[in-house]
Amino acid sequence: MKFFLDSAKVDEIEHALEMWNFDGVTTNPKHVQVSGKPFLAAVREITALFKGTDKTMSVEVNPHHDAYEDMVEEAQKLAALAPENIVIKLPATEAGFKSIVELKKLGIRSNLTLVFSAMQALQAMRMGAFYVSPFIGWKEANAEETLSMIHEIVAIRDNYGFDTQVLVAAMRNGRQIADAAVAGADIVTAGFAVYEAAFDHPYTHVGLDKFQSFWDKTPYE
Repeated sequence: MKFFLDSAKVDEIEHALEMWNFDGVTTNPKHVQVSGKPFLAAVREITALFKGTDKTMSVEVNPHHDAYEDMVEEAQKLAALAPENIVIKLPATEAGFKSIVELKKLGIRSNLTLVFSAMQALQAMRMGAFYVSPFIGWKEANAEETLSMIHEIVAIRDNYGFDTQVLVAAMRNGRQIADAAVAGADIVTAGFAVYEAAFDHPYTHVGLDKFQSFWDKTPYE
């Protein structure tokens, strides 16, 4: 499974690349706004970290676009900034689905985002999406069960041999990440703090304290 960082903060991304061996980045308008940088400046700075690699950065088109022609036009400009690394995020709307097809003709990869059902994922895969991003955290926050949706999306993809990679998004904790892995998802994306907490465990520190105590009481030679 690949791990992506859901962030537009360069310091977080650099840490994830160096210390955690991460595979890519997903961004959205909120993350870019939090970074405090202009949109295009943030995109250029992040993709510069990926130069010469196959790591990807998912970049969202203007969410105000409601016509596929506008989405495709902007997507071409964004993809040109780093063709080998940028994947275009599109919403799970009629215009978004249509844009997947048009971008694929141009050799531009897409990530169909804001997916909340297996049916939306199926349509994204049929249209040729490179990534499909079912959202987990938002649904669970509204008391919806989500694990079966991941299983269904993975099963649909495998049943018909679609090339789309399943990228589970809006993860809130390590349990959700592990569940996505068990379900066979290709990728998960989450915020820096989620991974930081998920990689840790209090018993690890308890055990380390004990081992350090024994080590200190044992002659080395």
